[in-house]
Amino acid sequence: QVELAESGGGLVQAGESLRLSCAASGWSYAMAWWRQAPGKERQFVAAVRWNDGQTYYLDSVVGRFTIFIDTARNTVSLQMNSLRPEDTAVYYCAAGATISKWEYWGQGTQVTVSS
Repeated sequence: QVELAESGGGLVQAGESLRLSCAASGWSYAMAWWRQAPGKERQFVAAVRWNDGQTYYLDSVVGRFTIFIDTARNTVSLQMNSLRPEDTAVYYCAAGATISKWEYWGQGTQVTVSS
């Protein structure tokens, strides 16, 4: 069982930055951030493997978002720069035993980017 506690999020203007963090209790192979905008399906944003730090990104966030881990604190963060209005969504932290199966989810945190 993995419990996830998210923090960060908020309201910013286009071009600004935000950092989301997710504290995890329990073992997982990988962690990820997903997002869901109103009326849309949940979308993968970024993932990282605990053992080697290998990262994966949604094409539209490459060069703007960075996912990184703090093994000492068992925390995964998502640094989001150059935010755009289309990044507006509820962002969810997820954990899984593989890189493609996400079994545990956080409660979600709202990110709103105004134009």
